[in-house]
Amino acid sequence: MGMREIVTDLPWWVKWVAVPLIALAIFGGVIVSILSVVVGLLFKALVFVVVVAALVFVVRKFKESAGPGSQR
Repeated sequence: MGMREIVTDLPWWVKWVAVPLIALAIFGGVIVSILSVVVGLLFKALVFVVVVAALVFVVRKFKESAGPGSQR
């Protein structure tokens, strides 16, 4: 008796409700941890892009206000 026969003999609510809820209860902490790491990395990448863009903006404004005579 293989896994396919075991699963096909189960009622629909066991396959589509009970098994996912059990998996979520067991692996829920792992899923939340992975999601929080991914969201944290995305946030840090966004902050990095904003800070670099602000630095470029400030440097360009500073060079622009210094005038053409101060460039090498």
